[in-house]
Amino acid sequence: MVKNLVIVESPAKAKTIEGYLGADFVVRSSYGHVRDLPKDNNAVDIANGFKPTYVVSADKKELISQLKKLAKEAETVWLASDDDREGEAISWHLAETLNLKQEKTRRIVFREITKPAILNAIANPREINIDLVNAQQARRVLDRLVGFELSPVLWKKVKAGLSAGRVQSVAVRLVVEREREVSHFLSVSAYRVVARFDAGRGAVLEAELPTRFKTRDEAQAFLARCAGASYQIESLDKKPGKRSPAAPFTTSTLQQEASRKLGFSVAQTMSVAQKLYEAGKISYMRTDSVNLSQEALAGAERVITASFGAEYAHTRTFKTKSASAQEAHEAIRPTDFAAVKAGSDAQEQRLYDLIRKRALASQMAEATVERTTAVIGISTQPGTSFTATGEVITFEGFLKVYAESKDEDEEDDSAASGESSFSRGLPPLSVGQALPLQKLTATERFSAPPARYTEAALVKKLEEMGIGRPSTYAPTISTIQKRGYVEKDTREGKERKFHVLELAGNNVQTEVKTENYGAEKAKMFPTDTAMVVNDFLVEHFPTVVDYQFTAKVEDEFDQIANGNENWTHMLTGFYDKFHATVEAGQDIERSTLGSTREIGNHPETGEKILARLGRYGPYVQLGEAEGETKPAYANLRKGQFIESITLEEALDLFKLPRVVGEFEGKDMTAALGRFGPYIRHDSKFYSLTKEQDPHTITAEEGIVLIETKRKTDAERLIKDFPENADVQVLNGRFGPYIVVGKKNVKIPKGEEPAELTLERCLELAAATPDKPAKGGRFGKKAEPAKAEKDTDAPTKKAAKAATAKKPTAKKATAATKKPAAKKATAKKA
Repeated sequence: MVKNLVIVESPAKAKTIEGYLGADFVVRSSYGHVRDLPKDNNAVDIANGFKPTYVVSADKKELISQLKKLAKEAETVWLASDDDREGEAISWHLAETLNLKQEKTRRIVFREITKPAILNAIANPREINIDLVNAQQARRVLDRLVGFELSPVLWKKVKAGLSAGRVQSVAVRLVVEREREVSHFLSVSAYRVVARFDAGRGAVLEAELPTRFKTRDEAQAFLARCAGASYQIESLDKKPGKRSPAAPFTTSTLQQEASRKLGFSVAQTMSVAQKLYEAGKISYMRTDSVNLSQEALAGAERVITASFGAEYAHTRTFKTKSASAQEAHEAIRPTDFAAVKAGSDAQEQRLYDLIRKRALASQMAEATVERTTAVIGISTQPGTSFTATGEVITFEGFLKVYAESKDEDEEDDSAASGESSFSRGLPPLSVGQALPLQKLTATERFSAPPARYTEAALVKKLEEMGIGRPSTYAPTISTIQKRGYVEKDTREGKERKFHVLELAGNNVQTEVKTENYGAEKAKMFPTDTAMVVNDFLVEHFPTVVDYQFTAKVEDEFDQIANGNENWTHMLTGFYDKFHATVEAGQDIERSTLGSTREIGNHPETGEKILARLGRYGPYVQLGEAEGETKPAYANLRKGQFIESITLEEALDLFKLPRVVGEFEGKDMTAALGRFGPYIRHDSKFYSLTKEQDPHTITAEEGIVLIETKRKTDAERLIKDFPENADVQVLNGRFGPYIVVGKKNVKIPKGEEPAELTLERCLELAAATPDKPAKGGRFGKKAEPAKAEKDTDAPTKKAAKAATAKKPTAKKATAATKKPAAKKATAKKA
């Protein structure tokens, strides 16, 4: 007989909590949501107040059966899902699905998994908050309606298989608009003048001219006027200053700082934070509050005083910027400030260390500094002077523990304004002190375009605009990448020349140097699909991708959660206008879309060259499909877009496939395929590495690629059977296994892989189902990431019902032909 049944969301959390509650409590996991809207067009009854129909997931039926049995036996059922809208909805769905009676059901919430927090929650149960549930239902239903009604329009008018979403499409729009800002940016150069002086006693002082020269002639003239000049300190201005610590982490600031300091992706940050939370190490990690509880403030003060002294402690409260903060409870912090270690996992320890130091620093004294500005006069140019700035920390305060990083664009802004040019301690200086010149240079510097978004920077932008909430950031960023709208990529920069002028004696010498610019690391790049879809939505469905409107919808969800608005009324106000635009969208002509662009004509044959968006992405086409000669096709390279590719770049693409060289008496041919660039040799395909380019790869590199792949395959092969080439015994990531055709077969324990016969392999394959049954939730190792969904893509069945006929993309083969050969191959890499 079960006295108390506690249902939480994840097995890791269940294990931690069970240890706190004792023998009278049984703790089980629901593994996230137990039911959801079905993946068809019948999920929402629009005519009857947007009434949703929920179904239990197929892989949850066994779990629900077990929970029903336990709930029936229990005296009390405690619903302990997370303390936010999504968690409230999970508790409500459990209560509905398990048919729980109100008198024996308790809803409990906690923001950290510690014994005091759990016992306090048990002592203070409440009922399910239906306003929070309705806010979650409104989001879920609205996003389903947007996805299911808008996606089929994209299939008909743009390309099959596309999807649209209320938050997803806005995030894509931000990335597309930033890409266009970068591509349209015109860089201008200016000359930055820096002087290096002998400050005495072996010290060096560097100073900068506050103004920059637009032309080389102006910079050269200035340096020439400095010939024979003497320099001295005209004034020293010393001012005390203070630096204040940043607030403890919210979801978005944690994602940003983990990206900058640890190189974590947004999804990785949330996954690691989830583990820390479930292990009882940190407070709840989905929050937009910067507040700390009184217990946390006291705990931080004790640790700071004991570690650094009372003068370092300073209790401080922060105000949440967002007036509509959804999870206005507490910031992310350690559950025990005294705990330095968070387990043996390196990633968890690094993130915990970041969270702990940030929270501690927020409760520490300000750092005090002395800022010194030295003005250096030039004898030959009265009224013109160099400036050197320096900063000396006189009291470390919170800097003893933690200093916040800056985004790339913030660093650029600071450098442009000269704030941090020489922000370091200056050597001892005095007014009137002569400064012998060691070096005087004017260096050409170029203005930089706006920085492309990192994942974390995109989250920051969405938060600033009021779009999305803590639980939606990570799934939104993941969705736009999975849907093929955005790619996270690292790209090499380009070389450019710049001039450096130096005063040598009475002469100005000029040197031309080379630098690499425009390198990108883990940045968000839109695909051509994103460009076309974004333009289509902006023109024909402006409401869906309107920033202010999307933020307003979020505010309305908040109003529902606060009990100030009826959720079905809110949906009615949205849907009527939205559905009308979808209906109007059926009449849009495909020819008006930017998915096809005429680039020009081939200089030798005169054939027309087009850029198109095809089934497998953007490509260029040489020749008309209706002509006598079959057209040639070539995929666009990374960084190339339909809207901007030039004729010269397009012609270069038709150089593939190209014969790289010969190996073992047979040609090695480089080409671009659906799955990326590859080399074909002896009817086999070898994928190129990220660093290799099919246009430039050499014969030597091709041979190394082939031999490396052969070696890897040989090490992977344990046994094969000449009489049946479809059967192999291979060594995989998780150990040996059998491959029979397309079926992977487990090897029973105790059987030696190298001794398996062909008959035994076929016998094991016959006993293995063609489609292995999905494992029950209790058998799953990976725990589900719980997050509010912000997109919906209709299933194939729903797609067929929603559209009479899917648009068929023009044929675009994986590889291409040379213009002269007039022969196109379509092999798969």
